[in-house]
Amino acid sequence: QLQLVEFGGGLVQPGKSLTLSCAASGSTLDYYAIGWFRQAPGKEREWVSCIISSGGTTRYADSLKGRFTVSRDNAKNTVYLQMNNLTPEDTAVFYCAAKRTPFCPNAAYEYNYWGQGTQLTVAS
Repeated sequence: QLQLVEFGGGLVQPGKSLTLSCAASGSTLDYYAIGWFRQAPGKEREWVSCIISSGGTTRYADSLKGRFTVSRDNAKNTVYLQMNNLTPEDTAVFYCAAKRTPFCPNAAYEYNYWGQGTQLTVAS
């Protein structure tokens, strides 16, 4: 059974950068697409990004293009989300999710496995 754990959240100042990690156990991530989602207080869960199993294709929410970068290291069974120029509007719980597929889904219902989330707070 695939299990995902997110790391790296915390409190950061506006304008700073942070990288989140999504570490998998119980199975190799080699055949899984990984999606990142976030949920701000009082808001719906929002798709952020995804990366296909080989890492060759990535997708981003239009509002986040240029600031966020997703990558993966299958040898480490880990996926990363680098976030630059953070603003208070980025404050949310960030989740990673996995689906065994060659595609890069952007809908939460398509993913089968979820981490517990990690809190990012952007404030001065």
